[in-house]
Amino acid sequence: MATSRTAPTWIARPRPNPGAKLSLLCLHYSGGSAHAFRGWPDKLPAAVELLPAQLPGHGSRIGEAPFSRVEPLVQALADAVTPHLERPLAFFGHSMGALVAFELARELRRRRLPGPAHLFAASHPAPQTPPRDPPIHGLPEADFVNELRRFDGTPQAALENAELMGLLLPVLRADFAVCETYAYAPEPPLDCPISAYGGTDDARVTRDDLRAWREQTSAAFAAAIFPGGHFFLHTAEAQFLGCLAQELEAVVRAVSGRDGP
Repeated sequence: MATSRTAPTWIARPRPNPGAKLSLLCLHYSGGSAHAFRGWPDKLPAAVELLPAQLPGHGSRIGEAPFSRVEPLVQALADAVTPHLERPLAFFGHSMGALVAFELARELRRRRLPGPAHLFAASHPAPQTPPRDPPIHGLPEADFVNELRRFDGTPQAALENAELMGLLLPVLRADFAVCETYAYAPEPPLDCPISAYGGTDDARVTRDDLRAWREQTSAAFAAAIFPGGHFFLHTAEAQFLGCLAQELEAVVRAVSGRDGP
């Protein structure tokens, strides 16, 4: 994996907010991009600046090789995040992004750098939860595409577009490999609060999977369920972002007395 990637390409600032009290680093799901969070700035508290991450191989970085293992991805992402630690950060991750956000928090702790003020984990089981399904990232193309149909995250029009899928399949395989090759290693719980979010109809992430995130924090824990499936953040966006905004207001109050990292 090349090491020449520079921090500015990793973290977008769609609406710079120098007066913000809190930054929200957002990590997208498998096959997604920073574009997934394009409508969020208008729906978050004014004291929060949105910082969507753009991982290699995704969105504007489609020409770069994606990571296929969590460890090097998190190490590179920690390098990219470090310049943004001048103010408190909260992490939001959806699906693959939740796993990456969790391991990023632990990597910052290992580096003795400021960790997240709050971790929001959506649509992913707690990291210590053993996988229930066999891995799919190494399946033959036809079988892999059929599994993507079951996951209901790739639009049907995209699945039927051979040229587009030629671009997307290597990225999706790499993203699934990030999650499916992950091996949880016990470490002390994080000292930041964790909120776990899920969808009522998500068969892959149960309520117990979400409640198990409680084990990963020595601080406060909350869980919330929203109408919809794995991608409730899109299908129930208004309800979900309303809840997230309320929680972020509380985080802003908690960090407002801190000056710098």
